[in-house]
Amino acid sequence: MNAHEHLLLIYNSALNAVNGRNTVAAFLREHPYHTPLALIAIGKAATHMVAGAYDVLSTYITHALLITKLGHLDKQLLAGYPITCLEAAHPVPDESSLAAGQALLYFIENLPPQYPILFLISGGASALVEVLVPGVTLADLQRVNQWLLGSGLDIHAMNKVRKSLSAIKGGRLAGYLEGHLVLNLLISDVPGDDLQAIGSGLGTKHDEMTLPNSLPDWLRALTAYAHPLAQSACFTNIEQHIIARPATLLQAACDAARRLGYAVFNHEALIVGEAELAGRTLIQQICTASPGIYVWSSETTVHLPENPGQGGRCQSLALAAACELAGRGDVFLLAAGTDGNDGPSDVAGALVDGGTLERGRQKGFNAEQCLEKADAGRFLAESGDLIYTGPTGTNVMDVLIGLKTKRGCHLGVFRFVRSVLCYLVGWIRRSS
Repeated sequence: MNAHEHLLLIYNSALNAVNGRNTVAAFLREHPYHTPLALIAIGKAATHMVAGAYDVLSTYITHALLITKLGHLDKQLLAGYPITCLEAAHPVPDESSLAAGQALLYFIENLPPQYPILFLISGGASALVEVLVPGVTLADLQRVNQWLLGSGLDIHAMNKVRKSLSAIKGGRLAGYLEGHLVLNLLISDVPGDDLQAIGSGLGTKHDEMTLPNSLPDWLRALTAYAHPLAQSACFTNIEQHIIARPATLLQAACDAARRLGYAVFNHEALIVGEAELAGRTLIQQICTASPGIYVWSSETTVHLPENPGQGGRCQSLALAAACELAGRGDVFLLAAGTDGNDGPSDVAGALVDGGTLERGRQKGFNAEQCLEKADAGRFLAESGDLIYTGPTGTNVMDVLIGLKTKRGCHLGVFRFVRSVLCYLVGWIRRSS
C-alpha cells in the first residue's frame, strides 16, 4: 500500500473504535440491564447507537424513539425493530427540528410513571431537536445559528447561546424526565468531554451560564427570553457515561499506525483557532520533524465571508497545508470529520500531498483565492483530494493524521533530475 492508502486505513480503523454500535453494545455487555425500558437516541450517530442497544437489549426495549440528521438514518440497519424514526435538519434547525422536539416531549410524557429510560446522545443534537421558549421564533433561531456558524466562536461558546434560547437544552429536559431512572450514554464531540456541551447538555445539570461578550445586540436581546435552569433534584435519577471520546479515536489511530510499522506521535493538545493558520503551522512542524505518523484532534474555526463557497474547516485546513507542502514528496496530511461531514456537505475531509496545489492549478484554480472565499472544497474536488465516507456512525470531533516518510524526496529534486536527464539524452542524440 502507498502513503494515501495507509492514512485512509488508519483513519477507518480509528472510526471503527468509536463507532456508536460497537461502543454502546460494549458498555451494555459490561453493565448488564435486566428490566424493560424505553430507548431514546438523538444525534448523528443515533442509528448505530440504537443498533448497539438492540444487539444487547432487544428483548427489554418496549418503546423507542430515534432522531437523527437527514441522510444519516440507515433503515436497513434497523429493519425489524419497533422504533419511531425521525430525521431533522443540521446544522441549521428548521420545522423538522421543532417537530422532533415535540415528538420527544410527547414520547416522554406518554411513558408509564417511573419507567426506566436508556438515553443515547451524540453530536448534532443541538440542531436536530428543539423546543423554543416563548418570544423566540423559528426565524430567530435560524438567524442565530447561521450567525454562530460563521462567527468563529468555539463550540462551548456556541452552545451557551443555543442553550439560552431553548426550553430543553442546558439540562432543562431533566424537568420532563423527573421520576424516571435514566441511563445516559454519550459520544463526546467536544473539547474536554464536557457533559454540559455534548448535545447542548440535554440531561446535564448546569450552573448559571455566562454568554460570550461578542454577541451582536439583536442576539443578546433574544437571550432575555431564557427559561430558568432545572433544579438539582431533577438530576437525582440520571446516570451519565461517556462511551466514546476523541482520545479513544487517537489511541486507535496510533495502534493502527504501529501495526503498519510507523513511529507514532500522539499529540494530546487540541488543535484550535483559524483552520488556515492551523494547517500551515502543522505542516511546517511535520516537515522539520522525524519520519512517522502524527495525530491530533481538531476543533478549528473558519470566519465565513458574505458569500462563502464550498467546503468546511477540515478542507480549509487541508488546502492551507497543501500550500506549504507544494513540491514535497515526503509529507502527507489527512484532515477529516469523524461523522462523515465537513461543513454543510457530504464530504468528510481531504487528504493532501505535495502535488495537490499543482493538480488544482492545472484545473484553473488558485488555492489562496479559494481559501479567502471559504471555497477550499471546490479546489480539492478538482485536485482529487476529497474524502467521502458517508455517515460513519460516530462523531468525536475532527481528526488530523500527518505522515512523514523515511524515503520521501522533494518533488523539485525529481523535476531537476528529470530535466538534467532529458538534457543529457538530447545532447547524446545530437552528438551522435
